[in-house]
Amino acid sequence: MIIDFTKLEEQELKNFKGGEKSYCMKAFEDDINKIMLGRLVPGATIGVHTHIGTSEIIFIVKGEGKVYYDGKYESVKQGQCHYCPMDHDHSLINDSAEELLFYAVVPKHGTN
Repeated sequence: MIIDFTKLEEQELKNFKGGEKSYCMKAFEDDINKIMLGRLVPGATIGVHTHIGTSEIIFIVKGEGKVYYDGKYESVKQGQCHYCPMDHDHSLINDSAEELLFYAVVPKHGTN
């Protein structure tokens, strides 16, 4: 299966999960996974949230920023991947002057 993100409409989610500014994303979802191409403008954040019944993998394709994970901040940049296992807290922060572009996969655990 090919997912062509160039053909998907971008959604703007303001203050996503309590974050700052907007999280812009294109998404594909089925019964097992949600796969997103996300974009954060400078100063935008995805608010802190806990993955209950899911986990999340975020691969940075452009830019740099910070991840808040279980009470600690870590820098993240192009070519790096952040993993948030089930039952853990995290957020993504664009504290740079450039756009942050990433792919995120959220698999649902316990789904057959």
